Amino acid sequence: MSVTLTRLQTATKSTARVFTPLCKGTIHHQGVDLHSSLRRPYSSFRKLTSLPLTKWFPRSVSTRLMSYGINVTSGGYRKGVFLVTGVATVAGLAVGVCHFQRAEMASRIVLPEKDEGDILERCKSFMCSPITDVHVLQERKDEMSTRMEMLILETQAAFCKALEQVDGGSFKVDRWQRKEGGGGISCVLQDSKVFEKAGVNVSVVYGNLPEEAAKQMRSRGKVLKAKDGKLPFCAMGVSSVIHPKNPHIPTVHFNYRYFEIEEADGTKQWWFGGGTDLTPMYLNQEDAVHFHSTLKEACDKHHPQYYSDFKKWCDRYFFINHRNERRGIGGIFFDDLDSPNQEEVFAFVKSCARSVVPCYLPIVRKHVNDSFSPEEKAWQQLRRGRYVEFNLVYDRGTKFGLATPGSRIESILMSLPLTARWEYMHEPVKGTKEAELMEVLRQPKDWI
Repeated sequence: MSVTLTRLQTATKSTARVFTPLCKGTIHHQGVDLHSSLRRPYSSFRKLTSLPLTKWFPRSVSTRLMSYGINVTSGGYRKGVFLVTGVATVAGLAVGVCHFQRAEMASRIVLPEKDEGDILERCKSFMCSPITDVHVLQERKDEMSTRMEMLILETQAAFCKALEQVDGGSFKVDRWQRKEGGGGISCVLQDSKVFEKAGVNVSVVYGNLPEEAAKQMRSRGKVLKAKDGKLPFCAMGVSSVIHPKNPHIPTVHFNYRYFEIEEADGTKQWWFGGGTDLTPMYLNQEDAVHFHSTLKEACDKHHPQYYSDFKKWCDRYFFINHRNERRGIGGIFFDDLDSPNQEEVFAFVKSCARSVVPCYLPIVRKHVNDSFSPEEKAWQQLRRGRYVEFNLVYDRGTKFGLATPGSRIESILMSLPLTARWEYMHEPVKGTKEAELMEVLRQPKDWI
């Protein structure tokens, strides 16, 4: 299944419209550089309005669809651009701005703006040498698999170094090989000063897609044509889950991945997936606004509808059905993203990956010295129990990993906390901070 960002076109075949692809470039409107404005936090900017009735559909769906991509030329718009002017500010960020600005300055890790450059030089900043041989990466430096491997290794290194700065500890770097093809690098900081368990994994695996994994993909609508029952694949990604000791510091998770499958006729299907989401134990409005605003800024560089759509997708995905509640307060989530084209999607994924440090580290620094009671610690343990339930019962990545021969179980289950708790029929008392959190987990809200 190939997925494209679309909205329903209710017109008949006679009124069919041409698909309008997304286009790179600086967006200007009435003399305002929208991209530059979005990069300036807390400032006003012209708003790209949301489009009604936007949905995600696979290309193979019989319903006729129309893209709502922006087609931009320098200094103006071509016909069919959906833009309405309006002044907007990031709500809520004016409160406590100085606190977040100080935290952001203290936790800033700068990633290279471009993915071009000398492979060997870029490798010097990684936690470990790449999974793929460096000479192979140099020979194939323009291929997407190489560019994505470099991005996930850079993301791993930047996040680990930012966490080490605030914690004072050092990650254990564990390089592993998969006999069926590929391997990974697991970085774990365990039972340290600030973090009870912090894991940042990178994996690059290849071989033939297991039948169980193929079934999982086909269940999402993908049409996979095997040759002699075999589907050669390549998958890579960076994944992280951070469990802090202090219950006032939220848990964070992010994952960005790339997948290629070669079909019987030699053609390749490819797609990207990923997202970043926050799981607080105690609700803090300022933290939620900062987190979501940072993600929105990354999304808005590529499409005005991305944040809205992927925020809703995140709320749906991280739903613990048997509890009728979400795992946390969301963020963004997307999967099977292969449109408008490979370069555009990779640029979007790169922006998302580079937003991880600025969306999370200021929150950590803000609460790192907060005091907490035994009762608050006990509540954190109960919420971690819910985190475990989602990861083991519903999470796609966990399921895919466990279904893939040669997978490294320790790395797959790295997402689980050191400690968690289950109590029979526990329900927080009405009017408490714990009950306030549960209301949001049962009825997601818009933070910006």
